[in-house]
Amino acid sequence: MTEVRREPRPALRALPATLRTLPDSLRLPRSPRLPVLLTVFAFVAGVGYRLGLMLFDAPPTNSDEATMGLAALHISRGQEFPVWFYGQTYMGTLEAWLAAPLFAVAGPSTFVLRLPTLAMYALFVLLIWRLTLRLTGDHWFALLVVGLLALGSDRIVKNQLIAGGGYPEMNVAGAALALLAYDLAVGRPGRRLPRWTSWGLLAGLMVWVDPLVLPYVAGTGLVLVAFRWRELRGRAGGLLTLGALVGAAPLLVDSLVAGRNPLTAVLTASGAEQPAGWLDRLYGGLVLGPALGMGFCDPGRCAGWQLWWAVALPVLLAAAALTAWHTLRRSRADAVARVGAAVTLALVGAAVATIAAYTVSSAAGRTPVESSRYLSCLLISVPVLLWPLWRATRLGGRRSATARVAAVLVLTATLGTAIVATAGAVGRVSAVHADEGRHTTLVAALREQGVRHVYGTYWTCNRLTFASAEDVICAVVDDELRPGHDRYRPYRTAVHAAAGAAWVAPDGSPLAARLDQRLDSLDRFTVDGWHVYLPRG
Repeated sequence: MTEVRREPRPALRALPATLRTLPDSLRLPRSPRLPVLLTVFAFVAGVGYRLGLMLFDAPPTNSDEATMGLAALHISRGQEFPVWFYGQTYMGTLEAWLAAPLFAVAGPSTFVLRLPTLAMYALFVLLIWRLTLRLTGDHWFALLVVGLLALGSDRIVKNQLIAGGGYPEMNVAGAALALLAYDLAVGRPGRRLPRWTSWGLLAGLMVWVDPLVLPYVAGTGLVLVAFRWRELRGRAGGLLTLGALVGAAPLLVDSLVAGRNPLTAVLTASGAEQPAGWLDRLYGGLVLGPALGMGFCDPGRCAGWQLWWAVALPVLLAAAALTAWHTLRRSRADAVARVGAAVTLALVGAAVATIAAYTVSSAAGRTPVESSRYLSCLLISVPVLLWPLWRATRLGGRRSATARVAAVLVLTATLGTAIVATAGAVGRVSAVHADEGRHTTLVAALREQGVRHVYGTYWTCNRLTFASAEDVICAVVDDELRPGHDRYRPYRTAVHAAAGAAWVAPDGSPLAARLDQRLDSLDRFTVDGWHVYLPRG
């Protein structure tokens, strides 16, 4: 009888041998069609929602974002190449460098400035989806995570879209670091040296961009040390170090050339020495902050019922940590399970460190609503926070009925609260769009009147200068007409040197009231919510 030899299927034959022999524990689970299709829909909906906000000028821009836009404008012209956010010696200008080529092609605008941040959001969701599958292997749970991240309260979309320095980059970098750490720690074959280099590059880059993500850098780095310390002693360690040095190069070069210490600048900016009561700090850091920072509150405030997350969060952190620790101790023979548990612990520990650092800062007590942006990195830990709840919904037996019901209620409350908060953000869009229209009218009126140099408040000046592409230069004053905080000093020099500089103030502002007292020497005209004061003569 003739022996029939079976040839490998073409798709399998085309794979590298290392992948054909990959252990089952390292393979991604087969993708069930329905949850994958729903995940794609949720992903597209999340990106589309944010793109729609951008088309209607939401979330509202401000002078800090305009400062990054001005840095991008200067880079695109070859005028200046800033390392730091103008006016300080910390917080790298990566957003400006990413937007500068787009400005050179499409011209400066807030919409163009936000295109890289929108891309970062999309990449963040894709990486979190991949990380969730690595850690859990459950496509339905991955759908839940992507669906939650597709939603976006006022605080969330501000963190993700406004190019104000560091926030959009941190989440995508943290997710990438965790995914790379997992793949390297489990020994996933293929492109290992480029992965080591990439991990180092991202870690170094985040040291330059914003230190808020450092707990996630440290946590995922500890996973690599724990599981791959022998590999780190060789070329992998050298390439990781080289990547970190390249990523942090702007910071290192500036420190050497200018003799500056960015760590000192960061500690000073944190306001650690400013007075704030501990009760206020604890409330802002442990109650109000997590609910705002993770997207469960309406624009600019939290209703009492929306603060339920402050109770759920520590319970979920403890449950995730205990589950991971149990797996780490019981799965000594299963290296993949142990790595997954270690990455889970790293993400839980990073979340705890982030909350703790914020709580002890004065910002949590003094400005808890706006400063909740410092907790934006907590979204990186969402998969490990919700996984114990998801597993509880799958428990069997009568004794587990209570746990199943409780888990379903918490998951439902999580999605429901996020949906309500997202609806609140959508409800503000028309007002934000109208405000931006009034600002556009102001810029056009100043150009028409030939006004090129003005004084205004901090939140007026750089926004006005960027919106006019530097056709109108603004210097900052306080409400008593004294010099204020000019992030870009050449603007003050230019306005001081100009003859007959005007004044611009929002209607009803303290500055407008102060200038109204000087109408004997100033002429005033109003432009839909703004007052412009011109010197006589």
